Amino acid sequence: MNRVLIVTGASRGIGAATARLAAMAGYHVGVNYRNDEAAAREVVAQIERTGGQALAVRGDVSDEGNVAHLFELVGATYGPVSALVNNAGMLERQARVDELDAARLRRVLGTNVIGSFLCAGEAVRRMSTRHGGSGGVIVNVSSRAAVLGSPGEYVDYAASKGAIDTLTVGLAREVAGEGIRVNSVRPGIIDTSIHASGGEPGRVARVAPSVPLGRGGTPEEVARAIVWLLSDEASYVTGTILDVSGGR
Repeated sequence: MNRVLIVTGASRGIGAATARLAAMAGYHVGVNYRNDEAAAREVVAQIERTGGQALAVRGDVSDEGNVAHLFELVGATYGPVSALVNNAGMLERQARVDELDAARLRRVLGTNVIGSFLCAGEAVRRMSTRHGGSGGVIVNVSSRAAVLGSPGEYVDYAASKGAIDTLTVGLAREVAGEGIRVNSVRPGIIDTSIHASGGEPGRVARVAPSVPLGRGGTPEEVARAIVWLLSDEASYVTGTILDVSGGR
């Protein structure tokens, strides 16, 4: 049986690195993206050039219909989905809490929290032995911001990732007896384009001196942790949040 993985937000950064590494480990990968079709197709092309199989699927994870379509299309192409990486996430320009409005909060929480819940729920309905599935694995992508709070920058993003930590622990205990493991990675300062979304493309260089290891991390370093949690090598690991943060 094929090992079939969906990675949300896989057109860039940690998601793209995870999709590539998982394909090298033998997964057939659904590369989800919301806007950048060219980038998603390039991830698929990179996977295919190394002998893997992947499919780019557009979809907004905060939309139930899009989520159902994502799982249906990947499942119809490769077989039952057995793994999910809940990676899709976004932030907006750095701001204080007293500068935020409801529209921004809905956007951030819609993608980061509602999207993760919707994808996790769809995965459980397909993987759980309670629903006739064969089991599976979910890895959520949180952030050290959930612990540090991101004061003066994006407390809303940090709060959304705190919700992901709670989802990880609660869902893991909910479905442990149904053949599903649920874990999370909590990246620190990682060199991706998300910092430009916050209005500071050079944020990694600014913050790096505060990291005990003295540098920002790479998407591939986070991806290696994710793929390990997906693997049978982590078969006795569930409800765990793994920091990949250089000690910060």
